Amino acid sequence: MTFITSIANSINKSRLRQIDFFRKNPEEIQEAVFRNLISRAAKTEWGIMHEYSGIRTIKQFQERVPIQGYEELLPFIERLRNGEKNLLWPGAVKWFAKSSGTTGARSKFIPITRDSLHECHYQGGKDVIALYLNNRPDSGIFYGKGLILGGSHKIDNFSNRSLYGDLSAILIENTPWWFDIIRTPSRKIALIEDFEKKLELITRITVKQNVTSLTGVPSWFLVLIKQILNYTGKTDLKEVWPNLEVFFHGGVSFKPYRELFRHFISDSQFRYVETYNASEGFFGVQDDFSSSDMLLMLDIGIFYEFIPVNEISSGKNTALTIGEVSKGTNYAMVISTNGGLWRYLIGDTIQFTSLYPHKFIISGRTRHYINVFGEEVIVENADKAIESACNATGAIVLEYTAGPVFTGLSSKGSHEWIIEFEKEPGDLALFTEKLDEALKQVNSDYEAKRFKDLNLTMPVVRSVPRGTFYNWLKEKNKLGGQNKVPRLSNSRDYIEELYRIAGITGA
Repeated sequence: MTFITSIANSINKSRLRQIDFFRKNPEEIQEAVFRNLISRAAKTEWGIMHEYSGIRTIKQFQERVPIQGYEELLPFIERLRNGEKNLLWPGAVKWFAKSSGTTGARSKFIPITRDSLHECHYQGGKDVIALYLNNRPDSGIFYGKGLILGGSHKIDNFSNRSLYGDLSAILIENTPWWFDIIRTPSRKIALIEDFEKKLELITRITVKQNVTSLTGVPSWFLVLIKQILNYTGKTDLKEVWPNLEVFFHGGVSFKPYRELFRHFISDSQFRYVETYNASEGFFGVQDDFSSSDMLLMLDIGIFYEFIPVNEISSGKNTALTIGEVSKGTNYAMVISTNGGLWRYLIGDTIQFTSLYPHKFIISGRTRHYINVFGEEVIVENADKAIESACNATGAIVLEYTAGPVFTGLSSKGSHEWIIEFEKEPGDLALFTEKLDEALKQVNSDYEAKRFKDLNLTMPVVRSVPRGTFYNWLKEKNKLGGQNKVPRLSNSRDYIEELYRIAGITGA
């Protein structure tokens, strides 16, 4: 064990005991978080409006406060951006995380309070390191620099009293000066708004440094890794940074990118640690190298409720607390936070893989799925099917999206997949067949609709040229940060846009 790591482990002991406590006592911890949030917000405009001072139980809270979307909170957020105080949470809000989730044109501005920044986001980051070192006590990450690929920020033109940027930029901007000792690139370069210029500068600087860890979104890190390997003439990232040992990643599912990273980082001891840190809060971290699911973080200023996804469309919205959930069910996550979000429907869906401790996987989005024909295909299904088809054919997928082919006068419906391959399958028809087979295995509704081609025929897979998805995001000014490709849609809008970018005629 290195000396610095030994000191860090000693410091982390107390926090690891707290994490172990909430693993075993989730209801007790969440009850305490709930009461703390209600108490602290009781004198805000929102708290007075919903009579927080008289709330004694979670049931009372659920009766008084309706489920919220961004539109319901927008009037408060606009006032906060104009400098008003004590609206959703005590005090003023200086920072707002710009988030659109996927490539949608309209942006959301999520308030980042001082409490959510330090008690949630930064604490979550500390917990990632504590849990990683607990799993790897011989780590040497502190003997080099951590390469963080984030977004940018600028003054919010809406008001001279507030600033905005993507979450990663806000976290970088607010870290203390000494953090630059263990981070690369410098704050100045990290916050450059021109993503391509930033990649160029990061490449030139970091190839000369001892980089031991990576942190960022897999899709954008692949762009940087390819640029670095091309710049150095190397084929393996460990040839550039021999002491590189871990990639802390989040923002998108890692499944479509796993083989690509293994191709560029051949070291079998290299570790991948998934985190779930959204603009709205820090929710989870992979705490065990042997399992890809994540531990739900229950004591850092977020009170959770869970609505079965099949109730969302019906409007029933039965909200369950942490002690009422079950394994294997798709839940839409509802959060109340020290950032002033109250019963906020975040839009992500999760499935619990374990209870006591509560571990989960991200299964998709409440708005991103294909259900045109009653097949209810979610992102988790799609990721698994892509992975299976790749394993069967030796293909490597860089990006993909899928949507419906609608039923015509003389034709049945199907799904159309637009895929950008890093490595093309030798036989695209075989890849399509394996994709279809895998979807049938993971989704019984899809299997039923595909039975004898009664409702759905064999999916169509179209390969597009390299750079198609990159150029699509660039056209939308969505390069870098936490911008991501929407995997599934009930419309053909994304498909037609990609065809236009690629310069090909659609089916």
